[in-house]
Amino acid sequence: MEQLLHYVWKHKLFPLRELETSDGQAVEVIDPGLHNRNAGPDFFNAKVRIGTTLWVGNVEIHDKSSDWYLHGHDKDRNYDNVILHVAGVIDAEVMNTNGEFIRQMQLDVPETVRVHYDELLKTDSYPPCYKVIPELTRLMVHAWMAALQTERLEQKTEAIRHRVEQCGGSWEDAYFVTLARNYGFGINNDAFEQWAQNLPLAAVAHHRDDLFQIEAIFMGQAGLLELEAIPEYYQKEALNEGYFAKLRNEYLYLAHKFSMKPIDYKLWRFLRLRPQNFPHIRISQLANLYYQQKAGLSQLVECDSIEELKHLLSSHVTPYWETHYTFGSTSSKSEKHLTYGSVNLLMINTAIPMLFAYGRHRSKEVLCDRAFDLLEQLKAENNYIIRMWQQVGLPVETAGDSQALIQLKKEYCDKRECLRCRFGYEYLKRK
Repeated sequence: MEQLLHYVWKHKLFPLRELETSDGQAVEVIDPGLHNRNAGPDFFNAKVRIGTTLWVGNVEIHDKSSDWYLHGHDKDRNYDNVILHVAGVIDAEVMNTNGEFIRQMQLDVPETVRVHYDELLKTDSYPPCYKVIPELTRLMVHAWMAALQTERLEQKTEAIRHRVEQCGGSWEDAYFVTLARNYGFGINNDAFEQWAQNLPLAAVAHHRDDLFQIEAIFMGQAGLLELEAIPEYYQKEALNEGYFAKLRNEYLYLAHKFSMKPIDYKLWRFLRLRPQNFPHIRISQLANLYYQQKAGLSQLVECDSIEELKHLLSSHVTPYWETHYTFGSTSSKSEKHLTYGSVNLLMINTAIPMLFAYGRHRSKEVLCDRAFDLLEQLKAENNYIIRMWQQVGLPVETAGDSQALIQLKKEYCDKRECLRCRFGYEYLKRK
């Protein structure tokens, strides 16, 4: 309930009656103040007229006024400048550390707001506020979508910064790790990230002009050159073909030379995975991308258009994998290019967030602006989240739109953070 009281105060959704303190003085809320989500009073720098006097200071809100003592505010000097204590129930007088009484006001949540909030929390439909979606103005929807799009890029930026720290401050290495992670396409994301972090890229760089050695290191560090990693019914065929043994021997030599150890091959998931997404295929594509010098941050930063990005991220397998999905298992011949949809996902989830994050790091707004422009040029993703929003009447045209709505679903709807959502606000204030 306290969270809802915060919301009512912040948006001034007060009951249709005059507000007054517990001792009968009229209250006019001129500015509710800045909502504080950290330690200290709930709202900073509020402007409140009590009687004939204008007060500027902080406001604290509780379910019951006695919570003031329960939370120890009477012994905390950070609460000495509270000008008004707001509570759903006034059951005690409150004092600051100087023993001075603080004015209090009972605040009731309007019945319509309470009912609508209960509806948002209890509905099983997604999104919970679906009834209000058709009534929203284009301007409001556009403003909230733009904010969500930025929020999603900021969230991805934090993840990239964390990888930079793990890579000893190297943005080049962090980009490769980010790229590799998204080569997992959901199922194997974590395994690909762990694999990439385990790759000694400085050592690989010594063999950049030899695709076979690159693939040997890539496959070996993935644990896929362990004989146990091959299903027993394919082991004989894999050994007879010779390519597995040749790769393994090369890896063992290089592993000794650079003191490399592979990750556990059991980290890779194959269940319900399409063959073109098998780690062997994706790792071979990454090896080819690295060999062609298309997996570096410096190359990414030079891309100005969608077409340049597509060319940079497009890759295919090495010759052996044109007729295989795993060692020893033959298939019809195919170059196994990344599909158009896969390249689009890599642009949305890797290239564009990296441009934005690196632009923030280097204070280059041109890179951040380019990230937004590229999102607006790409078509929207097509998944169950996007289809859900379309069904309730939201237009979804670009990747910028789809990224915003994925953020909305995951960070607001799923967490029932309706009080932080602008669509939720519109729902709550309905009559």
